[in-house]
Amino acid sequence: MTTLQVVAQDRVTIPPNILVMEDEKIVAKGLEMVLEEEGYDVDLAYTGAEALKQFSSKTIDLLIADLRLPDIDGMEVIRTVKARKPETEVVVITGYSSVTSAVDAMKIGVFDYLTKPFTEDEIKVAVDGALKKLKEAGSSRIEDRVNAEEYKLIQKRELINVLNRTADDDDFWKDLMENGSAALKNYHLSTEAKAAVLSGDLGWINHNIGELTQKQLMFIYSRLEREAW
Repeated sequence: MTTLQVVAQDRVTIPPNILVMEDEKIVAKGLEMVLEEEGYDVDLAYTGAEALKQFSSKTIDLLIADLRLPDIDGMEVIRTVKARKPETEVVVITGYSSVTSAVDAMKIGVFDYLTKPFTEDEIKVAVDGALKKLKEAGSSRIEDRVNAEEYKLIQKRELINVLNRTADDDDFWKDLMENGSAALKNYHLSTEAKAAVLSGDLGWINHNIGELTQKQLMFIYSRLEREAW
């Protein structure tokens, strides 16, 4: 079985990222518990400024937004998020609902508007619907992250296989030393990965696949020694 087939069997699953912007910690923690039980990756922000900071530093698929916050009006946060990343879905939760705020929310692209207190089923339905809309709208951000993780996994496994083989197979070691990248033709490695092996670039390898064992380091050290000569 090839590495690609192994990866296909052991597919990396990355859950959608949900940010809960809610200043009532009991409510925020309750939502975190409910949503994590559903398999989502959940972050909390107790202020509007904290929510905007998280949007700037990571990918958020869905914002669950309270409208009454201690620092910034929740609707202004939603407008900012939608202006920066219009594909982000939003579910409003508020204890101070009004027809005006509900209409304004829908006008700027909010998926659902829930009035407190709401039930677990109501928030689950709203979240599920928002994420389905995200997928149906053609957004491939979640799938792109999965593909990126799979690619990294392939590179790591293949590179470790190469380095382990250099320690166990003298003929392969010699082939790699004499013929360079031609010896790696049966491995699914990027140009950068091949170059790192052939040049003994330990910094690149450690950054991309982590620390190596002494066994795996043997070939890298031999390449560095040859370069020193």
